[in-house]
Amino acid sequence: MTDSGAEVHDLSALDARQAAEGRRYLEFLRVPAMSAGLYALSAGAADPQRPHAEDELYHVVAGRAVLRIGEEDHPVAAGSVCFVPARVPHRFHSITEDLRVLVVFAPSETPEP
Repeated sequence: MTDSGAEVHDLSALDARQAAEGRRYLEFLRVPAMSAGLYALSAGAADPQRPHAEDELYHVVAGRAVLRIGEEDHPVAAGSVCFVPARVPHRFHSITEDLRVLVVFAPSETPEP
């Protein structure tokens, strides 16, 4: 973090840290207005997430899958950017290539009890 409170992160370093720690989700930023993390799902994996109380923005940085939002399916791949409103059911499925997704929650994600 800088004196101004700004943060700069390297996606490759975050990806390596996430892999080394064996975590599906690695949060790397948390301020009151938002939180951000890197989400990873292997090809063929099931996405266990449930609706969140916060709005979400996904930026797919690697991989290929289908994102179901509500009752609609949306093919996604590297470069896809998706917005999911708070409390709307959603999950990735049909993951054909290892998926790496930059996730931004606004406001900050509330951890599950």
